[in-house]
Amino acid sequence: MLYLLVAPAVILTIIFKYVPIYGLLIAFKNYNPLNGIMGSEWVGLEHFNRFISSPNFSILLGNTLKLSVYGLLLGFFPPIILALSFNLIASDKLKKKLQLILYAPNFISVVIIAGMLFLFFANKGPVNHIFQSLTGKTLPFMTSASYFRHLYIFSGIWQGIGWSSILYTATLANVSPELVEAAEIDGANIFQRIWHIDLPALKPVMTISFILAAGGIMSIGYEKAYLLQTTMNLPSSEIIATYVYKVGLQSGDYSYSTAVGLFNSVINLILLVSVNQVVKKLNDGEGL
Repeated sequence: MLYLLVAPAVILTIIFKYVPIYGLLIAFKNYNPLNGIMGSEWVGLEHFNRFISSPNFSILLGNTLKLSVYGLLLGFFPPIILALSFNLIASDKLKKKLQLILYAPNFISVVIIAGMLFLFFANKGPVNHIFQSLTGKTLPFMTSASYFRHLYIFSGIWQGIGWSSILYTATLANVSPELVEAAEIDGANIFQRIWHIDLPALKPVMTISFILAAGGIMSIGYEKAYLLQTTMNLPSSEIIATYVYKVGLQSGDYSYSTAVGLFNSVINLILLVSVNQVVKKLNDGEGL
């Protein structure tokens, strides 16, 4: 009975996760749709060498790493702080209303988020209107490369902070009430309670979340970066994911784009294993 319950998940995983791996072969070939994958010419690592030696390589890698590391450092702690704040609210009714409000942005489409950013941060948008009334000038939020990363990261934090806090909120809900009451009887204030009870309870979840986030540091989706791209912010908004999309789908160079995507995935795997090993050493052997 247990095998029957697990079977659909295993079958779907094999179909959608393992079978497509066969398509990675075209990264080592000059893929021609008329000849098929097996009939196309084998070129080995030619496409990988072409990408690494191209003038775009350092720019794309730098932009991707800057955006990923920036997002990881700034986006990792806000959900934890939010969960700790929820845990301090005594009224369940108020807590549920706040959670509902903060979870809602997670369900907004990336396309709509990009549209909202263009609407609010345009030269004649409300943000610039307020800024102009205070300083007498406007800022080129959507057309300057220097503002792209800030808009990308902070809009992502706003959209995902509520949803990302669910795991931490659920963990804190399982903390023993007797332990909290004992701390309060002993005279512990809010900060002492958070430091000695809440954060130790969150530590295993925080460790796993950080390892997974660090392992996916190169896995930025192309959608939002592509939608927010303008000609003027291209120096900082062109990342590996958008480059793969343009080369693969718009230019039809499938082999080259697959090689770039595979290179990206290998870097991710190396980062995941490396971070896991570092965290294990720093965290008394606890990791993935």
